[in-house]
Amino acid sequence: MSYLALVRHGQSQWNLENRFTGWMDVNLTAEGEAQARKAGQLLKASGVGFSRAFTSLQTRAIRTLWLALEEMDCCWLPEEKSWCLNERHYGALTGLDKAETVAKHGEEQVRIWRRSYDVPPPPQSKSDPFHPSHDLRYRNVPSGALPDGESLAMTLARVLPYWSSSIAPHLAQENLVISAHGNSLRAIIKHLFGLDEGQIMEVEVPTANPLLIELDGALKPVSARYLDSSRAQPLPALG
Repeated sequence: MSYLALVRHGQSQWNLENRFTGWMDVNLTAEGEAQARKAGQLLKASGVGFSRAFTSLQTRAIRTLWLALEEMDCCWLPEEKSWCLNERHYGALTGLDKAETVAKHGEEQVRIWRRSYDVPPPPQSKSDPFHPSHDLRYRNVPSGALPDGESLAMTLARVLPYWSSSIAPHLAQENLVISAHGNSLRAIIKHLFGLDEGQIMEVEVPTANPLLIELDGALKPVSARYLDSSRAQPLPALG
């Protein structure tokens, strides 16, 4: 048996402002920092000994991991960062106020962009200064691999190969923490629990509430629970 803890980052400034964030590198709020520390306290209290951590290249997820590890007395854990664990790219919606976007485009269209499985938002122009091709942290990513906008299906398509090549092999002998984002974590949840397209659209991942999953030798979940039961979301049924 091995354990995997999935932690969505704490509240970010744009979460607070109700704006589409995606690949924008927005920092945690003071509340988000407190949530991250609480996540670390919950992980420590779980009694599971973790030995490795993974996160994205986005500050809100990295700092959530660091603050949690500090609370766990585990700042020494080896960690690996990858753009493959980044949040879904919201394309031309990036930075827009969600309520104003609904007023402009209509509730149904915004619902399709946000909640459909395979319909991406309008693409972000490569001339946009905030396009990831202009960001130094992605200098080693082939330009054709960087997204202009992603559906959930497209997010899964970049997360799962990284899961298979870089994360899953460690689970044979180690307990892992992944600090990432709502949609990149949903990709992993869809894979682990064998969810179909409709089922994954019903899954919500709360901020900074660790989901602790116990896995068997075939990396199939045998138990799963949110460590803060007061903020738990419904979990997929175990097979």
